[in-house]
Amino acid sequence: HYKVTAIFANHQIFKHLYFIELTLFIFYYSPNNALFLKTFLYLSVLITYKPFKSKNMKHSMPQLPYTMEALAPYMSRETLEYHYGKHLQTYVDNLNKLIAGTPFENMTLEDIIRKADGGIFNNAAQTWNHTFFFETLTPRQTAMPDKLVQKLTEDFGSPEAFKQEFTQKATTLFGSGWVWLTENTQGKLSIQTEPNAGNPLTKGMKPILVLDVWEHAYYIDYRNRRAAFIEAFWNLTDWEKVALRIT
Repeated sequence: HYKVTAIFANHQIFKHLYFIELTLFIFYYSPNNALFLKTFLYLSVLITYKPFKSKNMKHSMPQLPYTMEALAPYMSRETLEYHYGKHLQTYVDNLNKLIAGTPFENMTLEDIIRKADGGIFNNAAQTWNHTFFFETLTPRQTAMPDKLVQKLTEDFGSPEAFKQEFTQKATTLFGSGWVWLTENTQGKLSIQTEPNAGNPLTKGMKPILVLDVWEHAYYIDYRNRRAAFIEAFWNLTDWEKVALRIT
């Protein structure tokens, strides 16, 4: 009887029936309570054991820290619906498809950016870049913290001088790309421009602030007026968050 039951022991229902019957059998024929208890515990673990299977890391869409209409009039709901809701979603979906079955499958986004190239790098970097960009925006801008004012003054001369240089580089970056405020390993700030999906992590730099100057970031609201978009960006920058990223 037990041989027949054991054949079906891999099926969930029969596992439990087999466990109950075998436990009763041991209890009935074993006068040794200690042996019964050990056997009972062993069988409990054996029946309920499920081999550990590592789950592949799936990159997902970030949650915006504001509503879709909160950034208006500087950035419209329609822009966010397309830029965040469609462009970023496409990068995330493509990344998950491309890394399946590759050594990048269980890596963090940062590690993928540092080690990959081609399509995997592009989609990983664009996922990271867009997430960082959207998380740096706020509808309730506050004054620049003293810590940030001091650091920008130290490395650029003044906050105004920093904004002027950043604006100039963002306006003149040819084609599509990103403009970054970065920090090196010595804590010095600098402005870096990166074409396409470029990310300063690949150069050992720490991202502090970023502006997306791909045309899809501003065309709905500003058409081809990139300079107007950059001017609007300064009204949405979360200076408190930027200050927290400085070492």
